[in-house]
This record gives sequence, C-alpha cells and structure tokens, in this order.
Amino acid sequence: MKAPTNILISRTDSLGDVVLTLPVAAVIKQHFPEMTVGFIGTAYTKAIIESCPYIDVFVDKEEFLNQPVTLAGEPPQCLLHILPRAEIAKRAKELQIPLRIGTTNRWFHWLTCNKLVKLSRNRSHLHEAQLNLKLLKPFGIDHDFSLPEIAELTDMSNLSVLPPQFATLLQADKFKIILHPKSRGSAREWDLNHYVSLIKLLDTEKFQIFISGTANEKAGLQPLLEAVGERVTDISGLMTLPEFIPFIAACDGLVACSTGPLHIAAALQKHALGIYQPMRPIHPGRWQPIGEHVKVFVLNKTCNDCRVDKTSCPCTQAIQPIEIKAYLDTLYDDIFVH
Repeated sequence: MKAPTNILISRTDSLGDVVLTLPVAAVIKQHFPEMTVGFIGTAYTKAIIESCPYIDVFVDKEEFLNQPVTLAGEPPQCLLHILPRAEIAKRAKELQIPLRIGTTNRWFHWLTCNKLVKLSRNRSHLHEAQLNLKLLKPFGIDHDFSLPEIAELTDMSNLSVLPPQFATLLQADKFKIILHPKSRGSAREWDLNHYVSLIKLLDTEKFQIFISGTANEKAGLQPLLEAVGERVTDISGLMTLPEFIPFIAACDGLVACSTGPLHIAAALQKHALGIYQPMRPIHPGRWQPIGEHVKVFVLNKTCNDCRVDKTSCPCTQAIQPIEIKAYLDTLYDDIFVH
C-alpha cells in the first residue's frame, strides 16, 4: 500500500491514554519521516500532544467535527482510530478521507472505515500501548513491540518553560517527590490515610514532598493536608497542565494510582511509582506506566472481589506505606549517596 503524505491519529479520552498513544506517532515518523502527523485530541489533553516532537499538528476534536481540517495545507489522507468514536468515524467518512483505519469489533467501523484490523482489547494479554501499535498493521508495521522498546519511543521533550513562581519552590539538595492521591474517579485510589502515613515516614531532610491535584480535588485533599501540616507543599489547583508537566519534569518522582500524572512522569523518565490492582482489565499488565524508571506496587494474586462494588478495594489498601517508603529510601541513596 502506498503510504499517504499525512495522517490523523484519533484518541480523545484522558491524559494517560493519550500518553500511551504517543509511540504510534513515533513509529509512523520512523517509517515515514516525511509524513505529516496530526493528532485529534481535546483541549484537556492538548499540552501532552504538543509536547511530543513526532506530532506536527494538534487538531481539536470539536474543530474536526465542525470545521474543515488541513494538515500542512492538505486535506487529511488517513485517519487512524486508536479510540473508537462513532461521531469521529462518521465525520471522517463525510470528509471522504481516503484511508480510514478502524477495528473489526466496532459495528460503526464496518460502515465508516475502509481498512479494518482484527483487534480485541478486552481479551488481550497485551499492554494498552502495544495494542495501539497493532493498528499500524495496514502500513506493513507488524512488529511485536516490547515495553522497553515503547519506552524509548515515548517522547515528551517539547515542554513549556516552568514559570519562575513554581521553579523557586524546588530544593536542589532533596529528592523531590510528588504525591498525587486522586484520579478524577478514573482509578481505584489508595486511601488518604496511607498517604498521611507515607508522608510521616519520609525524612523531610531528604525528601521534599508535594501534594498535587486539580482544583476540583482540592477540597477532598484537605484531611490529608491538615494531618501532615508543614511536611508537604500543597500545589493542588495551582497549575495548568502546560505548567504541571514541566514541574513533573523538574522533580525526581511521583506516586499515584493508575492516573494521568503517573503516565506523564514515566514518559518524562521520572521515577513513577504506581499503585495497582491484580484484576483484569485494570491490572498493571494492561495499564502500568511505561518508562525506564517505573515501579508498580500490586498484590501477587488474582482478585475479582470488588468488581461489582468499587467503593472498597482491599487489594489497593493492602499496599503498605512502609513498602513505598523503603523503595523511595533506596532511590534517595542511589541518587544522593552513591
């Protein structure tokens, strides 16, 4: 198949999902260096998309659905549906984009796409990022990418400059760790009391601890902040995403459940410490962050006890603060002592 001169990658959901899609752009550029790569996203994820040097054009989802779109002055020639969305598939057909790639397990792709890839995410043992790359098969790219290979393909180096008011918060002689307790409801969260215990276990002469979260999560973080006092610096609700990304890059590590900032930290080659569940499909085999410095905390078991009742997740709460403290101490020694 003759390769098009441009392509639109479509992934319009959350931060972590978009981070795990960036390697698709990298592989396309490796194989077709002259191809213009566009990415359909949302205002929420724009900063992540624009941080990737392999993506030439950000296209807002609403603009794609309602306005003419060009890539380097040309109409789109290919649309790759990483995340199936019926309205985007319909619009791509209306625009008569010549090559429209989707999966066989979405009925609307049979009506709107002209190249289908057999791919079932729910039944797969592959990581989400590996599944994304499977959709490049129509271009003759049928390599089974390992997670270390994908880590090398993940690039978020086009960063905004960290504003001075945030840069001055950082202490160069300490291990700068961000704790991000909330997930906007996207993941099973570690109890705030565990974060309190972890903070009290960490030596503040060695660690500078930041608490991050969105403005909407700030109220929910108050019990934690009141319990730990001046041991932490509260940055929740203070930064936009284009500011938070370079702030993560300026720190040494981040602790969180399966949420966007954890994936961002891993992509920036920071120490990303993730708290996960031993349950498909939210287990780390499918959703762990990808990077050179990733550590996952998860029980060594298979569990489905809270599949229906998500309000309590004993496997998440069974991860003990002392485990994470011990790992952070090792990281501190590696960086500042050895």
